[in-house]
Amino acid sequence: MSNKKLIVSLSPHTCGKDSVSRIMYDVLIALMPAFIVSMYMFGFGALRVTLIAIFSCVLFEYLIQKFMLKVKPTINDGSAMVTGLLLAFNVPSNLPWWMIIVGSFVAIAIAKMSFGGLGNNPFNPALVGRVFLFVSFPVAMTSWPVPILTRFKLVDAVTSATPLSIVKEGLKNNIATSELITKLPSYADLFFGKLGGCIGEVSVLALALGGIYLLYRKVISWHIPVAMIGGVALFSGILWGFNPEKYMDPMFQILTGGVFLGAIFMATDMVTSPMTPKGMIIFGVLIGLITVVIRVFGAYPEGVSFAILIMNAFVPLIDKFCKPRKYGFVKVKND
Repeated sequence: MSNKKLIVSLSPHTCGKDSVSRIMYDVLIALMPAFIVSMYMFGFGALRVTLIAIFSCVLFEYLIQKFMLKVKPTINDGSAMVTGLLLAFNVPSNLPWWMIIVGSFVAIAIAKMSFGGLGNNPFNPALVGRVFLFVSFPVAMTSWPVPILTRFKLVDAVTSATPLSIVKEGLKNNIATSELITKLPSYADLFFGKLGGCIGEVSVLALALGGIYLLYRKVISWHIPVAMIGGVALFSGILWGFNPEKYMDPMFQILTGGVFLGAIFMATDMVTSPMTPKGMIIFGVLIGLITVVIRVFGAYPEGVSFAILIMNAFVPLIDKFCKPRKYGFVKVKND
């Protein structure tokens, strides 16, 4: 006698084309414009970091599933490749190879597989790996190579400070923002990516093109990116309006650091973000708020990674608070 179970559910019954592989490979495609820009700006260093991160993430996931969990490896679904590419996008192009491997191990073994694999991790694996590297190796993680296109302008320069670092240090020394602006790249350079930083966050244009592709493919919705970018603009705008000589304007805050990378590719992770539109907007706005607070009042010049991980922890509460209305029930008022 057959042991197969008959599962009955209510209509309507639909068959969707979405799958884990389709979503992950769409994300990889969407990241290609930013990867091409990183290659153009940082050369072989960007390629080296990316290849090591992707290969090590895929290898660690295969070994853990094959020999520790004793399950069929799922490396073909593309999720480990996405984690590796996003991890690479969050580090400098001159990071030592062994640090990249350590970050990949933390991202896959600790942040992902220790919770049961894809779909069970409460925190974004790539960001966990990135933050671990940042806290453990702060000097290496803040040694930013000068982009190839601008290196000829500097005499014997190999590394440089990011715009956020320049502003953080300048304001710490009581230098007015009107004076700091003269030392910073133009907004056009920030938009196109002619500056130092993590290899995947330098070009806002390239990241925006990837975001448009994901929206077109319906991999993500507009709620989290718009809410997060709007949150950064809103709270930095309030501070700037209060004292423009002490706080940078909203456009600078939006175009610098990992705001677009985080808003489009990190905060929108389906596993670690809210399920409802209302929850997504709350999630994104609070990430924007925390990002601005860390940048302005914290010890670090950048706060996107920390902000997303902090809000990842609140996703269950947000989902509980933003439950959709149940249909089929009538609320009866007592006389």
